[in-house]
Amino acid sequence: LGQKYYHGRLGLQKDMGKAVEMYTEAAELGSIEALYSLGNAYHFGEGVNEDEQTAVQFWSKAAMQGHAESRYQLGYFEGDKGRYDRAVRHFLISAKMGDKDSVESIKK
Repeated sequence: LGQKYYHGRLGLQKDMGKAVEMYTEAAELGSIEALYSLGNAYHFGEGVNEDEQTAVQFWSKAAMQGHAESRYQLGYFEGDKGRYDRAVRHFLISAKMGDKDSVESIKK
């Protein structure tokens, strides 16, 4: 339901605050995808105040549960901070999980 509010689908008006509320509820119920979406919301400041550390916390929780895109985001974050050894480790893990963006990032 959070994605429906995020994109304004199923006749729902786009509402980032409501999307974050739905993601939070879903994450509390164990949704890994919701953790990833919360990370993105905090990273981009959509529906919440932008907070890089909170974004990383949500991506880390999702990555630890096997979410490849969250692992990729962590790699990207580490690369931006100049911590390339950590970035490559994240990219390698997500690449092994099938994330194509990570494979491309490793090639660079």
